[in-house]
Amino acid sequence: MINVQGRNIGFEYEPFVIAEMSGNHNQSLSRALEIVDEAAFAGAHALKIQTYTAETMTIDVSEREFSIRDPQSLWAGQALFDLYQTAHTPWEWHQPIFERAAEHGMIGFSTPFDESAVDYLEKLNVPMYKIASFENTDLPLIKYVASTGKPLIISTGMATLDELEEMVTTAREAGCIDLILLKCTSTYPASPLNTNITTIPDLRQRFGCQVGISDHTLGIGVALGAVAHRATVIEKHFTLRRSDGGVDSAFSIEPFELRQLVVESKRVWQSIGSIAYGPTEAETNSLIHRRSIYVIEDVVIGEFISKVNVRRIRPGLGLPPKHFDDVIGRRFTKNVKRGTPLAWDLIE
Repeated sequence: MINVQGRNIGFEYEPFVIAEMSGNHNQSLSRALEIVDEAAFAGAHALKIQTYTAETMTIDVSEREFSIRDPQSLWAGQALFDLYQTAHTPWEWHQPIFERAAEHGMIGFSTPFDESAVDYLEKLNVPMYKIASFENTDLPLIKYVASTGKPLIISTGMATLDELEEMVTTAREAGCIDLILLKCTSTYPASPLNTNITTIPDLRQRFGCQVGISDHTLGIGVALGAVAHRATVIEKHFTLRRSDGGVDSAFSIEPFELRQLVVESKRVWQSIGSIAYGPTEAETNSLIHRRSIYVIEDVVIGEFISKVNVRRIRPGLGLPPKHFDDVIGRRFTKNVKRGTPLAWDLIE
């Protein structure tokens, strides 16, 4: 179990749902604060932003590999520097965003992308950190973040087993005690076909830590499936309206979907339970409504039991249906009224 600002994260607790704002503020602080409000209203437990500038992410060059050439990308044709300039959250917005989250009882935290971002977030006393998939091989950054001693979430997107071993070892040796890995597929949007949530329990077993999902698929179905695999954390990109546009809007969920995710993920978590057979305590009162053998006509002592005077019906107070063939052809030992549950003491 991991405790962050009084909220527990672990198997024994409902899934910890993180609303990721990312660049969906569309460079408007008022919109950013409205996103915080809507995330809180939907029931999210945490609101996450990202801390970087275009200069800390890349250099101002638009040729070659510094421009996105993949025609399938949402950001095809854009220079990396320009994209990050558009998507970044101004650092002076961080404190009002975190304060608004706190007013709603939500945990506010961020993904730092370099050491200067960590230093800034430490001044704001953020309670936990997240490492993005594209930075999960930046071992110096992981070491720097882990040295704060605060809970650390790392997305696993694209990482090989060897890389996962390196990142986990680095984090732990640098002082990270509370570690959560998020199964992640780093495509935007991601397809359920390449999400492979069966990896979640394997990650948990291999690395002895909590595991969740950073889900870039459309809708909430994959995230709910992850909870069935014992994911303790769900992260989804969140926006007010996809139709408003923005760098991440195409794969972000809207307020009504976030509310559904919070409610339904809790239901999935509640349903996991343990291996159990036979009636549960809650089903005890329903046993009476099973079928059983009843006398359906008035009969007299010595009369033969037949399919005319007994039948398998509800409720379940008579002999179990499995004895039906056994009693046919035997005699009644007393007069019996219609509607009486058949019992052995009524049979010769």
